[in-house]
Amino acid sequence: MGTYIARRALLVIPLVWAVVTLVFVVVHLVPGNPAAVLLGPFATGAREKILLQEWGLTRPLWVQYLTYLRNVATGNFGVSYLTGEPAATQILQLFPYSFELALAAMIIAVGVGTPLGILAARHQGTAFDHGALVVAMLLVSVPDFFLGLVLLLVFSSALGWLPPIGDGAFSQPLSLLAHTVMPATALSSGLMAYIARMTRTSMLGALREDYIRTARAKGVAPTTIVYRHALRNAMVPVLSIVGIGAGQVIGGAVVIEIVFARPGLGTLLVNSVTGRDYIQVQACVIVLACIFVVINLIVDVLYAVLDPRIQYA
Repeated sequence: MGTYIARRALLVIPLVWAVVTLVFVVVHLVPGNPAAVLLGPFATGAREKILLQEWGLTRPLWVQYLTYLRNVATGNFGVSYLTGEPAATQILQLFPYSFELALAAMIIAVGVGTPLGILAARHQGTAFDHGALVVAMLLVSVPDFFLGLVLLLVFSSALGWLPPIGDGAFSQPLSLLAHTVMPATALSSGLMAYIARMTRTSMLGALREDYIRTARAKGVAPTTIVYRHALRNAMVPVLSIVGIGAGQVIGGAVVIEIVFARPGLGTLLVNSVTGRDYIQVQACVIVLACIFVVINLIVDVLYAVLDPRIQYA
């Protein structure tokens, strides 16, 4: 197990380097002049040149790249062009809001999708099974931002049960929960449907295995067969969906935060792209990409926990 985890962890290093390099290249290929955006109507050639020199954007590209790698390796993402604050400071301020939203979405997706898939597999061919599949297909087909708008229209505008926008306060759990329910539900809808469908398919396959027939022949309780024997093997492919879905949640949070006017890394990233704030864009994308890489590393480790044979692959 230790060797497997170490090998997977070492693979993270070149992956992160590739992400960091790709972000640097893409950001510098984006048309536009951040100095002109910042100066606005007061922009002149001389003023733009002064700002570009101050930011180090007049140096050769390879020098900028090496400096960029050194700074990122030490956790220094530079200073935002628009605010004059360290990019890392803004990320640290807004990260808790994005983390809370993403965590709530993942809990809803896994906590609802997995039991729904298990129940659909146990009642294969029944009205419940068909209804679950129809709901899953609808959720996969509906964009999360559209579902968010529907939730706003119904539960905030029509019924007045939940606040429409904002994030609440961490010191007030009930307010935080009220502001998180709708955006987290909208963000988790597609992933929840995928998890439900994959869990159903995996459970049906596991329940047809020989060891399940043997357990039934020995008189093992149906609940024990499903939740102790079949579920563990069925969860291995489901973990793949969860790992991929983490990226979907991270990417979808950008849109959901805008729809619900929530602070977070998604809103910061959009504002930075609009303002041509290269430093802040690079910092946001790198942090989001590293989070995705870490989540997939955790999923790889969980593979080995669920199926010890994987560690020898």
